[in-house]
Amino acid sequence: MEFVQFHPTTLYGTNILISEAARGEGGYLKNINGERFMSQYAPQKMELAPRDLVSRSIFREIKEGRGFEGKYVHLDVTHLGEALVAERLPQVRDLALRYAGIDPAKAPIPIEPAQHYSMGGVRTDTWGCTSLPGLMAAGEAANVSVHGANRLGGNSLLETVVFGRRAGCRAAELAGAESWPALSSQTVVRSLESWANLYNNRRKYTRDDDIYSIRQGVTEVMTSQVGVFRMAGELEDAVQRIGELKERFGRQAPAAGPQPFNYALMDYLETGYLLDLCEIIAGGALRRTESRGAHYRLDYPRRDDQKWLCHTFAQKREGGSEYSAGPVKITTYEPRERGY
Repeated sequence: MEFVQFHPTTLYGTNILISEAARGEGGYLKNINGERFMSQYAPQKMELAPRDLVSRSIFREIKEGRGFEGKYVHLDVTHLGEALVAERLPQVRDLALRYAGIDPAKAPIPIEPAQHYSMGGVRTDTWGCTSLPGLMAAGEAANVSVHGANRLGGNSLLETVVFGRRAGCRAAELAGAESWPALSSQTVVRSLESWANLYNNRRKYTRDDDIYSIRQGVTEVMTSQVGVFRMAGELEDAVQRIGELKERFGRQAPAAGPQPFNYALMDYLETGYLLDLCEIIAGGALRRTESRGAHYRLDYPRRDDQKWLCHTFAQKREGGSEYSAGPVKITTYEPRERGY
């Protein structure tokens, strides 16, 4: 789960994705000095370098003071002309106009990198089966390991179209062979008790602490300390702060309301799951003392196949997440270090 892909070009302030088609058609990335700064990072590939490299380059420009307002850079397609932008990049133009009031044919688009995709997920076999009998997973929620440490553009379709279909076929096969399980009244009572306990033995919302502020807190931690660039000290602090946020969350109760349409309850549940996932991502990133794919450690900038050519398995235990290493199956192509 520590392998998180950042998309290099999202609309500043909204994080709405600005398609790579804009760079594919010849768009330029420029800093506050008007320089095409990718010449300093990937002179052969320029703006068409891999997502992780472009994202790191943008963040470095911003951190070193060459961003606009210290927060973003420009994606410039003005030189392509109005006709080409309208014909080839209609969605990009529509999004920029709609959410930023900018016509990209006439002015540069303010962009920043943002979290885009998770290479990790619930571990499955090639039929979508997990280690829990009857539980299946496919798509971004699953990890059948077709992405390695850094997903290629468009490869998510493989997870949905191929492995989604395989999981559906296997689910139908299993459902047809299994009898409907018996459900005891005790099981129903236990299930209802778990929901009732959400509203009991916890304090209610207070003005100085609520689910929204906890969610804001974990967002800030992950953005500033578990982002494109990672370091041991910041990761250790992130793990500790997430633990503190989980303690605060444990003292909260979801807002009371009509159960079928209690959106506050949905926010409450989502925040709890978000905290669990963030804990795993930050802990896995701290544990992996190397740089590989989308995981980049400033204090460990090199890849270490001898120690870290492995999957990270995380399991929930009483005291938190427990990590272990799983083997990587090497098939036709040996993993090699990227040459640019």
